[in-house]
Amino acid sequence: MDQDEIKRLGASLRQIDPGILSPAKEGITKVWYQGGEPYFDVVVELRHGKIEWFQFTLRGKSISWKPEFSGLQTGKTNELQTDDLTFHPASKLIEHNNQKDHKFIQLAGAILQTRADEPIFKQILTLFDAA
Repeated sequence: MDQDEIKRLGASLRQIDPGILSPAKEGITKVWYQGGEPYFDVVVELRHGKIEWFQFTLRGKSISWKPEFSGLQTGKTNELQTDDLTFHPASKLIEHNNQKDHKFIQLAGAILQTRADEPIFKQILTLFDAA
């Protein structure tokens, strides 16, 4: 993916109105950014301003992080599978990879880097640096 597409994807992320999100657990603030193409989003759960969990999905791939994990986890989503009659686009299942997808982690990091001046993305990038 070239730099122009990476910049375009980063710039396309828009925060979704928190009023339409399902309620988060007590003490958790949920933040959702949706990108300019289908199946591209970043969802973050914060407690006292610090990330408790996040998930980045793009084009059928995902990256997740939670403090209990040993670093970032990569996986694939079912969003690009259209042969299942029970599938609804608002639902997403993730199957984690046995091995980390380092190329996808680098791509996601490059996309997020385009928004590094924003506190929430800066926090996520810190987790990428630690991975």
